[in-house]
Amino acid sequence: MIRLFLDQPLSGGARLEPSPDQARYLTGVMRQGVGDEVLMFNGRDGEWRARLAEVSKRGCVLEAVEQTRKQAGTPDLELVVALVKRARLETIVEKAAELGCRRVRLAITRRTQADHTRVDRLQTIAIEASEQTGRLDVPDIVAPEKLDRILDAWPEGRRLMFCDEGGDVRPALEALPREAAAWSVLIGPEGGFAPEERERLRGLDFVTPVGLGPRILRADTAAISALTLWQAALGDWAP
Repeated sequence: MIRLFLDQPLSGGARLEPSPDQARYLTGVMRQGVGDEVLMFNGRDGEWRARLAEVSKRGCVLEAVEQTRKQAGTPDLELVVALVKRARLETIVEKAAELGCRRVRLAITRRTQADHTRVDRLQTIAIEASEQTGRLDVPDIVAPEKLDRILDAWPEGRRLMFCDEGGDVRPALEALPREAAAWSVLIGPEGGFAPEERERLRGLDFVTPVGLGPRILRADTAAISALTLWQAALGDWAP
């Protein structure tokens, strides 16, 4: 069944107005008509079965029928990733949503090559990935900020898994402490972290440096690998 994210309150009998793009997708692309049903979620009220109540040239109206799943949270997992080329960054955001991240925070490092990105486009990718994977929420995409400022404002109690390509670190599954906590995973730019960045990160008490194996990984491969390892060790994949 088609699933759509709609940032409107969901409750029995609620009448919902999809965006023009969503309405075109439902009625034009998927050929849905009055009486057909879809699944809706908004990140707050669980998942709801909704019926297509009205169709017109201006759009359509959905009516919420019943809740199919109650709202459930995802692990408190955040990805902090340095800006990389557009196609790879879009892949990273898509896979972060599929792998259960609550948030993707974009970072600017010493060796960052990409100097801008469309946060709205990345948010759309995160929404589409959440629709397709059955999530009940959508990860937030946070606008780019310098890594130093991110570290300066680091929240108390949150830990950071630093994927350190510089060597002299234990494998991720050995290095990660088995403790319940809010976590972030840090992935660097295509040129790696500058020596002064690596030195600062390794000196912070909330940072756990980890290795991702003997090979040099591209940023998108590193992000997918790191998030998978974290989920297997501490997240909702853990035994």
